[in-house]
Amino acid sequence: MRLFLSFFLFPLSLFAQSGAERLTPLERSLEQRGLVDVRTAVPGVYVSLMYARPDNFVGRVLYTDLHHAYLLPETARALRKAQNALQRKYPDYALKVYDATRPMRIQQRMWNVVAHTSKNIYVSNPAHGGGLHNYGLAVDLTLCWAHDVRDRAGRLLHAAGDTTGLSMGTPIDYLGPAAHVRDEARWLRRGVLRPEHVRLRRVLREAMSAGGFRVLPTEWWHFNFKTRAQARAHYTPIP
Repeated sequence: MRLFLSFFLFPLSLFAQSGAERLTPLERSLEQRGLVDVRTAVPGVYVSLMYARPDNFVGRVLYTDLHHAYLLPETARALRKAQNALQRKYPDYALKVYDATRPMRIQQRMWNVVAHTSKNIYVSNPAHGGGLHNYGLAVDLTLCWAHDVRDRAGRLLHAAGDTTGLSMGTPIDYLGPAAHVRDEARWLRRGVLRPEHVRLRRVLREAMSAGGFRVLPTEWWHFNFKTRAQARAHYTPIP
């Protein structure tokens, strides 16, 4: 029996080690600082980091060494509350994270891209302390399907984790007035947004509010867990 168990446990230990080895030095440093992987801390959440791909507002990959979404433990606990609140009321929906903790070194890369362009108003300047993403206190996210959705014939309509059919009226990371929360009624009257877009945005805000988050007025997908004043008084930015 001991021999059998040793052979059974040995590959498991190798698997655990290989999982750790897949982390980049940056990701290991984040975990050493106490930050937690969102997928582990928030069951049922989906992750697709937009700055690890070129389809973002700067049009290039910025996260060359960051492939997992990390948050401070208290932010992750709040996100779990939001996910649970969402699933209790809307069991077909789940949260899908597009950005979480952004180390200051990556914030600097982002700032360097936009510093001399009109887009610099949307990026916090590292020289001025950065933003709440740099503290592990903010998250960018949307709604997705919690499970596969099929029609009566069994044909797949939406795969779990997909955002198809759940449009918010603009893509995530769209920098323009149609993404502003305060202007939704006006864009609805003008036909820029449809009632379903506004409904889904409100579903997202309701869930995140249940977790203690506040939406950024100019970005329907961006939610802060603390204020900048609280962050600078009680937290340390991630270098």
